[in-house]
Amino acid sequence: MRRGSRSFKNAPAVTDIFAKECARIKGCILQVVQSDDLSFCDQVKVLTNSDIVASPCGAQLTDMLFMDRESSVMEFYPKGWLEYAGSGQYAYHWMANQSGMKHQGAWRDPMGKECPSPKDRLQCFLFHKDGMVGHNETYFTEWVRRVIDHVRLIKLEQASTNQANEQQHDSKACIC
Repeated sequence: MRRGSRSFKNAPAVTDIFAKECARIKGCILQVVQSDDLSFCDQVKVLTNSDIVASPCGAQLTDMLFMDRESSVMEFYPKGWLEYAGSGQYAYHWMANQSGMKHQGAWRDPMGKECPSPKDRLQCFLFHKDGMVGHNETYFTEWVRRVIDHVRLIKLEQASTNQANEQQHDSKACIC
């Protein structure tokens, strides 16, 4: 989570959506943190043990590099980001893909204040950069469900593969 610019307008409602969807899956643990409350080492620990990071766009996403390959990233933007942020808005998408993670898409809030200087791209970017992120409960619920189910399937496949590998090593063959 973030505070201030690019934070959620209604963080408890967004957290509730994630909590409800996580509760559907045995073993799913939801951990909500404020990255600015954590030391760098604690941020690394949190992300190292996370399968999904869901966050508004911002520098806190840089630490996703410490997540496992096959982890998932969900990104959220305030109104105006698509129109004014330029190609930099894809930086975390590219980082996730290059690191072997799955960028599971982005929510670009369609609601919010209009830029007071629509002909000045820089002023509009700066205006929207400080905006907050709204949510759509139906869309978020379906999106979160898809991502959690995707991660669950990957984890089941990994567990199955690990179990098969362990069984091969448990055979009477010589293991050097």
